[in-house]
Amino acid sequence: MEAQAPQVEHIATHAEFEAQLLALIGRSQHELQAFDPDFAVFQLGRSDVDAALRTFLAGGGRLSLAMHDPAQILAHQPRFLRLIKDYAHRVDCRQTPATLHHLTDSFLIGDGQHVLRRYHCAQMRGEASFADIQATETPAERFAEIWAESTPALHATTLGL
Repeated sequence: MEAQAPQVEHIATHAEFEAQLLALIGRSQHELQAFDPDFAVFQLGRSDVDAALRTFLAGGGRLSLAMHDPAQILAHQPRFLRLIKDYAHRVDCRQTPATLHHLTDSFLIGDGQHVLRRYHCAQMRGEASFADIQATETPAERFAEIWAESTPALHATTLGL
């Protein structure tokens, strides 16, 4: 099987972000790792995102999210909360400590070869890189560091069991 050539798509609008988010989830099979301060822009509870994530998880994928504050998801994304309950064995969510709250970028890594990045969480400007392992190296290292310092959040039940 021939390797795909790396592909980069620049993002400037919310619609472009949404399209690249769905494209990255659709191209990923094993692992999705994401960091965002609150995941508001990701709209994880939107029906098309929910369907893409359910397909990914049903195929055996794992989803790991790290965030500063889960309040936006808790208040506005009930569909995503159901997904966490339905796939508790495949979804991990963590909250960063206050010492990391200065981090303001946002990224999603798929299978260690695709990445969707916004340079600052207050702006839509960013890029999506597909079939580009080099583009994922720095975000993957950052994600590992963020994950190691974060604590569990958004449990499948109110007791966190």
